[in-house]
Amino acid sequence: MKAAWYEQLGNPEEVLNIGEVEIPQPGAGEVRVRVYASGVNPSDVKQRSGWGGLKMRHPRVIPHNDGAGIIDAVGEGVSPERVGERVWIYEATLAHPSGTAAEYVVIPSENAVLLPDNTEFAAGACLGVPAMTAHNCVFKDGAVTGQTILVTGGAGAVGNYAIQLAKWGGAKVITTVSSPQKAEIARLGKADYAINYKTEDVAARIKEITDNKGVDRVVDVDFASNLETNLAVLKRNGIIATYASDSNKEPQIPFYSLVYKNVTVHYVLVYMMTKEAHQKAAEDITTCLKAGLHHVIAQRFPLSQIAAAHEMMESGQAVGNLVVEIA
Repeated sequence: MKAAWYEQLGNPEEVLNIGEVEIPQPGAGEVRVRVYASGVNPSDVKQRSGWGGLKMRHPRVIPHNDGAGIIDAVGEGVSPERVGERVWIYEATLAHPSGTAAEYVVIPSENAVLLPDNTEFAAGACLGVPAMTAHNCVFKDGAVTGQTILVTGGAGAVGNYAIQLAKWGGAKVITTVSSPQKAEIARLGKADYAINYKTEDVAARIKEITDNKGVDRVVDVDFASNLETNLAVLKRNGIIATYASDSNKEPQIPFYSLVYKNVTVHYVLVYMMTKEAHQKAAEDITTCLKAGLHHVIAQRFPLSQIAAAHEMMESGQAVGNLVVEIA
């Protein structure tokens, strides 16, 4: 089968190879998926580059955790009726060296989730990391009906799904963006308010929108950069669920500012979510897919251009998801 892989860490053009490798066979409890689309996430490129001291986990790695395709074979203990199912995939390379940047991938059966017929494979490849992260950030503490939620970075992959899931859950959603184009993307996700943080005072605008009551919860894209504003707009007993802090990997914590509002901070890493959290996320995301979940795909690449896809992800210029389509 055709696949992309790397055998050392480094720049994408230097370490990513494309060629033929052996087709994998499913073991007990596993399914094999013919992959049609592979999602590129920040964690995929950070792993390949050795970001933050990350090491090679296997002698050869076929990258990417997320993808979508059709089950074509099953292992022992898996119903043969699953053959032919359209599925979306999560955590393909969490415990294995071979991910979705290939024509076939073998994964645990539970990591292949039924993909509704109204959803194309490219959209299905966007769900694992971004949508599951968004789901956990929004619903980690239960239902959000009637709450007001701030989603920072609402045009991003996680942020846009967080907007839609929070709206599906019955919340009012305020989001921050950095341009009119991104504001339009946020509005397509049904955000109630989109605040341009480059031209507006975010805290003042939120206080105006909420009649000085503030927000119940923040789904946050950059903990260090946004903490001061988040503390200014959170209600007492408010919650921050944050999944990144790229502006400062070791931010200082204003302990008493958090204590005086009795703020809860969740640090969300999709790969560390419990099995139950993954299953609930998969269930709710699939329900939303059937209802017409909106997807923001910034660009699609053929497998031959996977290095360019990694470079774009690293550049931070992509607005939405990046997808590698497997011919």
